[in-house]
Formats: sequence, structure tokens, C-alpha cells
Amino acid sequence: MTESDLRLLLASVKQGTIPQDEAFAQITAALRDAPYENLDFARVDHHRHLRQGMPEVVFGQGKTASQIALIAERIVSRGHSLLVTRATPEAFVAVKEVIPDATFHENGRVIFLRRDDTPRTTGTLLVVSAGTADLPVADEAAVCGEVMGHTVERLYDVGVAGLHRLLDARGRLESAAVVIVVAGMEGALPSVVGGLVSVPVIAVPTSIGYGASFNGLAALLGMLTSCASGLAVVNIDNGFGAAALATRFLRSRG
Repeated sequence: MTESDLRLLLASVKQGTIPQDEAFAQITAALRDAPYENLDFARVDHHRHLRQGMPEVVFGQGKTASQIALIAERIVSRGHSLLVTRATPEAFVAVKEVIPDATFHENGRVIFLRRDDTPRTTGTLLVVSAGTADLPVADEAAVCGEVMGHTVERLYDVGVAGLHRLLDARGRLESAAVVIVVAGMEGALPSVVGGLVSVPVIAVPTSIGYGASFNGLAALLGMLTSCASGLAVVNIDNGFGAAALATRFLRSRG
């Protein structure tokens, strides 16, 4: 039972269209598995949307397709939005069998189904990528941001190797409410963006780069030691984490 379902039920009791005993039975059934549902291999947190405004997100990596499908089915059965990150085509086939309306963003490796339980935010979340090779992480951030209730715009392939491409889009940077910047190699782009705008900038290092990039460690350290003030940095290849942090920023705006 979602928050909107509960409000409708209470309104029906107030109006006298549903007897109190029937309403009590529905609420009892809904709370039976509170605060989580035990599937033995997983404990699905159905109350996360009440605490954080966003239902539980499934990290697909390391889970079997059947495990992902069962977790997804239980989340959607409660009326929640579905978000599975690091998903495979095989996992999507399994999810599609139990949730026909689910969608798969193959490049971002995200399975999703958006429901009305996630409130919409105001302002634009702009996802910026340094290079085309960074797009899987950037797309993960963008798709997750959309499912989390944001208006998302994309600005791709504007890295420091050709800085004029970024400066041509300066108006889009300045009009955004939050900017996520995804970069590999030496990870310089978030510092540049952080020096141009006054809104929160979230830096995402990627594992893209030659040997001395150490699978994203060089970009991560570069972003952590950025001279741009107030830059937030998430883990390597963590597009979802960037979207989740952007959600906290955007919802705090009121």
C-alpha cells in the first residue's frame, strides 16, 4: 500500500464509503511485512519511500536474473517505482516476464518502471559527460534521475580536450539546478564546471583511461583534490550515487 493508497482509504472511511473494519483489515495486510519483506535471499525494504521519498533500488550486479525478477515483482506489487542498476539483458528478460511494462536502458544498464509514488521536483538536473566512452555511467545517472522524479537534460562529449564545446553550452550550465559531471582519464572536467556555476556540482569519476588512470583512481583523486570549491564527489562509475545525491539537493530546494 502506497502513501496515496492510504490517504484514499482514510478519506473513504471519513466519507463512510468503507467500513472501519474493512479499512483496518486492509491496513493490517499492508503492514504485515513491515518494515521489510523477507525473501530469504533478500529483505525488500518497502518503507524506504516513506523515509527517503524513493523506493528501494536494486543493485543488479552479482544477483541472478531470477532473484532480480522476484525482488522487482515484490517492489512493483506494492505500487512502487522500479529501479534496477547494473542490469543485464538476461535480467531484463526475466523482469519483463513478471512486469510487462518495465523498460530497459541498455547503455545505462538500468531496468525501470516509474510510478506516481516518487514526487516530482522543480529545476533541471543537467548530466554532463567528458567523452563518449563515459556515456554508460552518464546514462545511468540520467535515467536514475528521471525515475527519481527530476527533469533531466544531457550534455555529452564536452571534455577538456576541446573546451570550446563546453563553453558553447555555458547557458545550459548556468540554468541548471544541479549539475552531474562524469569524466574519466585525468578527471579535469568537474573542476572546470565547478568554477563556472554557483549550483551544486557532483563529480563522477569513471574507469575510462589508459594504464596510469588506474581504472578511475586518477580521476577520483583529481576530483577529490579539485581547486573548485564545494565539489561533491561520488565513487568510481557510480552514476546512480550521483543521481541519489542530486535528489537530496533538489528536494531540499522545496
